[in-house]
Amino acid sequence: MLLFLSIAGIFLSLLLLYFNAKKFASTTYLGIFFFLISLYGLYQYILLYSKSVTLISLFLFNLSLFSSPVYLIGPMLYWYVRSVLTDDPKLKRSDLLHFIPAIIFFISALPNTFVPWQEKVEVAKTVVSDQSYIMVYKATLLSEFLSSATIFLTRLFLVLGYTIWSIVLFINYIKKRKSSSVFSKQQFMKKWLCYLLGFMLILVISQLFMVSKSFEMHFPAIFFTFNIIRVISVVGLVGLLISPFFFPTILYGLPRMPERNEEEKDNRLTNETKPPSNSFESDYLQSIGLKSDSLMKEKQLYLEPECNLGFFSRQIDVPAHHLAYYFREIKKQRFNDFRNEWRINHAKSLIQEGKANEITLEAIGSLSGFSSRNAFITDFKKTEGVSPSVYASRFN
Repeated sequence: MLLFLSIAGIFLSLLLLYFNAKKFASTTYLGIFFFLISLYGLYQYILLYSKSVTLISLFLFNLSLFSSPVYLIGPMLYWYVRSVLTDDPKLKRSDLLHFIPAIIFFISALPNTFVPWQEKVEVAKTVVSDQSYIMVYKATLLSEFLSSATIFLTRLFLVLGYTIWSIVLFINYIKKRKSSSVFSKQQFMKKWLCYLLGFMLILVISQLFMVSKSFEMHFPAIFFTFNIIRVISVVGLVGLLISPFFFPTILYGLPRMPERNEEEKDNRLTNETKPPSNSFESDYLQSIGLKSDSLMKEKQLYLEPECNLGFFSRQIDVPAHHLAYYFREIKKQRFNDFRNEWRINHAKSLIQEGKANEITLEAIGSLSGFSSRNAFITDFKKTEGVSPSVYASRFN
């Protein structure tokens, strides 16, 4: 079961990363999170159940590659939850601190990688015949200062800490929902995060109990005698891996229309026997287009130098990945091109009013929201087919 779940989880995470990493940055954290969880499960299976000398030799002596990434499970979960709540997947400089535990373990485990193969095989044979040998075997330089139990439990306590941190972050968001709008068009995301964090909490607590007890008893016995804890752990892992299939929109970033009020529902049910399955989505996407054009026209947001997708998302009160989906799939245009069209039209209006006779073209580009002269000229030629100077000569 553990082997099957681990392989399935790795397969799921690779699909998630392949299809979504470039489109939805926050999904990258989720894909890596699932991959590391599955890798940890595979590592656990090989050491405890496989009885394969070759596999144990590979995994036990390459902890720098197979075990140090486990320290990133917590950060990936936290970054994913934070990016969903803030609609901003970018890492900050302070986020580099989250890599420190993984780097420390990687460095401490690296020398063990270069042990002669025959010695690796001998240790693996010992582990196969007596799994309690893992308790005393010094696999890393940290083993000189810390007990094996401390090293094993540190990983899980770190994951538990990040899980609790993510839960607190989510609860604080729920409390302050009136001052935030990232879920305004995707209420289902609340349920998804509840499932994700809930199953993760079940999994990490059950694993903590199993590992801590295993160092109190005969090491392998815990994985065969405490059946209830094993079942709870499997439930947490299964729930974690299959939960995305109940919320497919979180995998592909597809927007969904919020629930209509009761009166609208009654009218819809009265006038339609069976509405199209994508009616909510179509209405929602259409509303994004109308709202985008209206806001650009009324507030002239394109004049703001920092007018990017994230900035526009906050102003229009629509999640950034919904906007990205709208411009890519519906409008067939990048947001920057959409914004620059408004900027070019504004510059053309200034030129037509005779401003080119009063100020430089570079100043006109700056007044239209462009950050540099080259950007103004390049985008103007791309849109109009001629340079700003040629266009302005028509109105001298």
